[in-house]
Amino acid sequence: MGLIVERRGRTGAPPLLLVHGWAMHAGIFAPLLARLEDDFDLHLVDLPGHGRSRGSAASLDPERCAELLLAEAPDDALWLGWSMGGLTALAAALAQPRRVRGLVMLCATPRFVRGADWRHGVSPEIFQDFGQGLATDFHGTLERFLALEAFGAEHMKDALRALRAEVFAQGEPAAAALAEGLRVLETCDLRARLPALAVPSLWLSGRRDRLVDPRAMAAAAALVPDANSVRLEHAGHAPFLTHAGEVADHLVDFARALHA
Repeated sequence: MGLIVERRGRTGAPPLLLVHGWAMHAGIFAPLLARLEDDFDLHLVDLPGHGRSRGSAASLDPERCAELLLAEAPDDALWLGWSMGGLTALAAALAQPRRVRGLVMLCATPRFVRGADWRHGVSPEIFQDFGQGLATDFHGTLERFLALEAFGAEHMKDALRALRAEVFAQGEPAAAALAEGLRVLETCDLRARLPALAVPSLWLSGRRDRLVDPRAMAAAAALVPDANSVRLEHAGHAPFLTHAGEVADHLVDFARALHA
């Protein structure tokens, strides 16, 4: 089974490809899509093992997954990657910059775990614990991860309610894909390649994010030649749920600057 890519928005408008995060699917972007449909030709991806692509056993390794999406994506599209999806979007922009008009990293970083030279990541044990939990308490582990994503947001209860409503809306994500996704989050590190990123990029972080530290995103953006780092002061890890208008405004402004 191939990947499912839904198309919405305005035909002839600048194309925008959206890549979701771990355990989710493209439906999670619904509050944001309502504000973007008049400005973009939207391409909504369900990653392998997730949502309507849950029957796909393709790899979630960012570089291999980027190859799959590039085969489906329109030329010259703006790519947005949220959380784990940011790794795939970044890999695509690095691999084929002529096919990626611009890159938006939304609460996403080239390395998620901290280390001696990356102090703003999360503890690697977090993803290891979630990986072990999937085998013993699948639904409870997903619930704990959703709580981590929502924690700290200005409207935390609303964010958590929306995440809970969407996580199984297209059926349960495949357990094997979730396990692989956690390994990607634990081990992937694309920082060394950031200076070679040849497309304009926008790095949108949430000041209240407890999964992706906004300082990590600012540090990553500082390594990129043509990058703009913006911090959303009242947002957590899923700002498109709680501050969709603010996120949409930044996307539209970024796209207009690219096409000017």
